[in-house]
Amino acid sequence: MSAPLIAIDGPTASGKGTVAQRVAQALGWGYLDSGALYRLCALAALRGGVDLDDEAGLAALAAALPVRFAGERIELGGQDVTGAIRDEAVGNAASRIAALPALRAALLGLQRGFRRPPGLVADGRDMGTVVFPEATLKVFLTASAESRAKRRYKQLIEKGFSANLADLLRDLQQRDERDTRRSVAPLKPAEGAVVIDSTHLDIDQTVAQVLGAYRHRARP
Repeated sequence: MSAPLIAIDGPTASGKGTVAQRVAQALGWGYLDSGALYRLCALAALRGGVDLDDEAGLAALAAALPVRFAGERIELGGQDVTGAIRDEAVGNAASRIAALPALRAALLGLQRGFRRPPGLVADGRDMGTVVFPEATLKVFLTASAESRAKRRYKQLIEKGFSANLADLLRDLQQRDERDTRRSVAPLKPAEGAVVIDSTHLDIDQTVAQVLGAYRHRARP
């Protein structure tokens, strides 16, 4: 029997990464940040001079991506890039290349390989719709663009980065537009997904809702 799996999808800065990590910790399961894979591809492309419109080149890069997840540390070719992949320029590039079918296909097997006992919590934009359509629980985590921009602004300021709230809001809205309108694996709730709007919820409340939904779904 396949290991149980919780798929958490949602737009940029909806808090799905933090929530997924906390849910995985509570259950003692593994965690997959699928967005990090796209950011790693984007970072590798930017550093390696691969054009962001070169679909074949990006797919080849993804197929041989030298990535390693070590706890909260993310390595690319043995180098710690945990902070580098969170740069806004990398995030925008990742959103752009994520629409390319060949790149998504190249990463599919890598993502599915993370599913193993005792269980996995995977977050992204197509975890429940494409990568793990048979997930034990599918969650779509959302929030208003304004609240997401404020959260991202706070995160960047706390980490010592400069940020402009109006620019962040515009970037989020543009990413939402690209993610929901792309022809391949558009961002949307998976069939049967539990939709959670975290606009007025804190992390603890959101985590509790996800855990409650899983326990209800897994109940004999």
